[in-house]
Amino acid sequence: MNKLTTEKRTQILTMLVEGNSLRATSRMADVSINTVTKLLVDAGKACQEYHNEYVVNVPSKRIQCNEIWSFVYAKDKNAPAEMKEDGKAGDVWTWVGIDADSKLVVSWLVGDRSSDTALPFMNDLASRLANKVQLTSDGHKTYLVAFEEAFTHIDYAILHKIYGKGGGKSADERYGPAECIGTEKKPQIGNPDEKHISTSFVERQNLTMRMHMRRFARLTNGFSKKIENHCYAIALHYMYYNFVKIHMTLRITPAMEARVTSNLWEVSDIVRLIDGQKPN
Repeated sequence: MNKLTTEKRTQILTMLVEGNSLRATSRMADVSINTVTKLLVDAGKACQEYHNEYVVNVPSKRIQCNEIWSFVYAKDKNAPAEMKEDGKAGDVWTWVGIDADSKLVVSWLVGDRSSDTALPFMNDLASRLANKVQLTSDGHKTYLVAFEEAFTHIDYAILHKIYGKGGGKSADERYGPAECIGTEKKPQIGNPDEKHISTSFVERQNLTMRMHMRRFARLTNGFSKKIENHCYAIALHYMYYNFVKIHMTLRITPAMEARVTSNLWEVSDIVRLIDGQKPN
């Protein structure tokens, strides 16, 4: 079997992390879609392993958490019952924890929106932090139980958003979100600093995610067809976001700001991970 050059694999991965679909990448790079898919799987596995090993002991002060919705194969209402039971189709949620200062995505996990996913997500997040933090989430009820189990010492608050009318059936409202008309800051555990009770950075990262992954674009047919490939694409995205993409405010990557690495990565460094090599 012929092996693609480093330059060709770098080209393909660059197209994927910049928001192109598998088939569009296949056409532009002049390779088969099976080649693109296999490279995505290999890259996703390598990125997961690197993140698990090296994104640890993060010296964060403030963490923001949120969940972003997507679906695999079909939405819940259209998904075959057997595939839904096996977790291979239907709505899926990506849980994200981001450092508010360095903008580093410290932890992420794909699953449903229940405590079955919240608990392992929070345990993983807690294991990657070097010290006590202030943590803010939305008002999703499973957070409180998960925090109490995962963290021994934490300052935790909820940012509850109040929404008005929106997203109705009229032509000008059908695709629009409900309008946020106010917020309530609700301290829950410890003594959180009120001025830092916010989820703005993690919500902005969710926007970045939708812009850089075709699978998260709404009202298209670019959604994931397999849950495994969905997870690999997310792992690749967060590796690119943390280590390669220069944050416009920081002027460096989130991983550099958080001192997880001292080097500015390139997409070719992700290719080296696939080959079992450490970046320079």
